[in-house]
Amino acid sequence: MSSMTDIIFLLLIFFMITSTMVAPNAIKVLLPQGKKQTTTKAISRVIIDKELNIYAANGNEDERKVTLEELPAVLQEAVTDTTDLYVSLYADEMVPYKNIVEVLSLANEHHFKMVLATRPPEHE
Repeated sequence: MSSMTDIIFLLLIFFMITSTMVAPNAIKVLLPQGKKQTTTKAISRVIIDKELNIYAANGNEDERKVTLEELPAVLQEAVTDTTDLYVSLYADEMVPYKNIVEVLSLANEHHFKMVLATRPPEHE
């Protein structure tokens, strides 16, 4: 009976270790604060981190690093005849305005509707 307990204990440790190792590798960005949160359901998302790296993803897929030139093609994959493409832009608050405007202009050229993601204000 003791060996059965040992096996269960080892399996428990194994699952605890593997579950922490497969934690999602999310891209960290500190969003600017905004009073009102968006209610639009975006199909795609674009992330600009504080090092000005651009990542894009459609639906539930993982974000992949892209260049500004590759961005329209990646976002175009989510376009269907029946829906407008809403894109959430997650830009770190340290990203210069110029870089945000580049992405917004690109989205406008390709008729994507861009929504800026913000974090809720901190209550004092």
